[in-house]
Amino acid sequence: MSEKWLQTTDPQSTHPLKNAFLDECVRVKVANILPLKISRSAVKESLKYQQILASIQDVGLVEPPAVTPVPGRAGHYFLVDGHLRIEALKDLGELEVDCLVATDDDTYSYNKRTNRLSAVQSNKMIVRAMERGVSAERLGRALGLAPETIKQKFRLLNGICAEAISLLGDTDCPANVFHLLRQMKPLRQIEAAELMIGNKNLS
Repeated sequence: MSEKWLQTTDPQSTHPLKNAFLDECVRVKVANILPLKISRSAVKESLKYQQILASIQDVGLVEPPAVTPVPGRAGHYFLVDGHLRIEALKDLGELEVDCLVATDDDTYSYNKRTNRLSAVQSNKMIVRAMERGVSAERLGRALGLAPETIKQKFRLLNGICAEAISLLGDTDCPANVFHLLRQMKPLRQIEAAELMIGNKNLS
């Protein structure tokens, strides 16, 4: 599986900017995912865990866990985000799960900086769930969001060209930026995305 590369316009940079994730989710055996922290047994009695368990049972796993490869052990991954989701999958008897694979070896800094999906990744997960027949109302209940918010996330990338989506797919670009990009022609969308990335300003 190939990695995505972003071409930066930063004059100080002489190398392409490597994305932190592979293009697509990777199917991983749950038994081969090694947590970076041990969850306390009491966590399964918490409201948050019960909500995660119920949402997976109701609509499936919408937000995939994030993992990074274990050096020298093919098919094995360190879990850097999504510990409760993995515990819930184990309790439900699931043997495999789709994961976001981080390409950054610095798992500590990744885990400190990243704790949610990007707007593009969130859109992909919601689109996938709704294409499987999950309604906006069910997704909203599972994710704690209003159905109208789910629909807005579903439509987020309408009118955005594929190149701009690829450039911004792994960034923390706010959702309202895509509403502005939608008013531009495709070439201008790409230029704007490159300028935001090159200037390290996605606002």
